[in-house]
Amino acid sequence: MSTCEQLGIVVSEEELQAAGDNFRQEHKLLTTPETLAWLAHQRITVEDWSQEIHVSLLTQRLKETLFGEVVDTHYMSNRDDYRRVALSQILVYELKEAERIVQLLRVQKASFCALALEYSKEKQSKEKGGFVGICFLGELQKEIAQAIANSAEGEVIGNLQTQLGYHILKIEKWLPIEFSEVREQMLEYLFQAWLQKKSYSTHFV
Repeated sequence: MSTCEQLGIVVSEEELQAAGDNFRQEHKLLTTPETLAWLAHQRITVEDWSQEIHVSLLTQRLKETLFGEVVDTHYMSNRDDYRRVALSQILVYELKEAERIVQLLRVQKASFCALALEYSKEKQSKEKGGFVGICFLGELQKEIAQAIANSAEGEVIGNLQTQLGYHILKIEKWLPIEFSEVREQMLEYLFQAWLQKKSYSTHFV
């Protein structure tokens, strides 16, 4: 007996029809002849196409049943890790140099971008005027994440020491949490790990 059958996971005819309609809309297949022509061009039979939709729906239900609650609980316990920040930095090796750069930024209102291009030792962000990118708080170095967690947009955080050197950080922007996409990625990761662990065949549904 398959896992879906054991767990009582089923897909109704109405759900299959709705999924098929969504597929046709996404691919701009507005009529039955257009759909049949597209399938023929892809060398897919109607039966195989219907089965693929059926398997896809069952797979999504199975992922949700097995790991949905785990993912949601993890998110609620680690919500701050999923905050996103647009971050810039200047990295130098000497404290005195870091202090001088912070002074230029805070007192003389010097350009962060210009100073990064001139002084930063971190090549990748230096080439972009210090811009590190848009990051999840949880994927940053622990020291950096803690230092910026309560900082405001536009704020400069100076002279943060890590094993790499001294960081001068600037919060460019805090972005809203978009958990839906991350949630799907987490579900897929856990599901694939589960499949590998169980050495499951492609006929699990």
